[in-house]
Amino acid sequence: MTDLTTIDLTRNDGSAASLGDWNGQVRLIVNVASKCGLTPQYEALEALYRQHKDRGLVVLGFPSNDFKGQEPGTDAEIADFCSTNYDVTFPIFAKAPVSGAGKQPLYAALTEAQPERQGDGSMQERLGKHGIETNAAPEVVWNFEKFLIDRDGEVIARFAPDIAPDDPRLTQAVESALDRA
Repeated sequence: MTDLTTIDLTRNDGSAASLGDWNGQVRLIVNVASKCGLTPQYEALEALYRQHKDRGLVVLGFPSNDFKGQEPGTDAEIADFCSTNYDVTFPIFAKAPVSGAGKQPLYAALTEAQPERQGDGSMQERLGKHGIETNAAPEVVWNFEKFLIDRDGEVIARFAPDIAPDDPRLTQAVESALDRA
């Protein structure tokens, strides 16, 4: 299995990064989009981050235009959108694919490490009613899917897009990970 902390990443401002920059912290990785019905989750993601950042939580946003073109902006436009509309202070990365053959290496490793997601099914059903096909597991199904990585760099949970950041299933998993030394 790939060591997630050594995968090269690019932040929204073009600077280099890796998950290793947050070693020892609990990381919640979310693929985000600005034109999605789930976009208001930015507010709850920011609230979760602010509530727990002093205990070692970092939320990491990965914009992707994979799902019905719901993230059409440039990296600069995405940064402005996040800051202006949701006062996002957690790190945002460069826009890149999170599904399919060309997905970024981080998402290839995440989906390999945690192929099943909690809450799977309801999002696909709702989208299907609108004639929208979704990706089959282990691929990311839609915007705002979440991966939880513990302080040791292990993927410990994966949540369907419609499990909001303030859903007890997610908040309890975050708090449990933070409580572990």
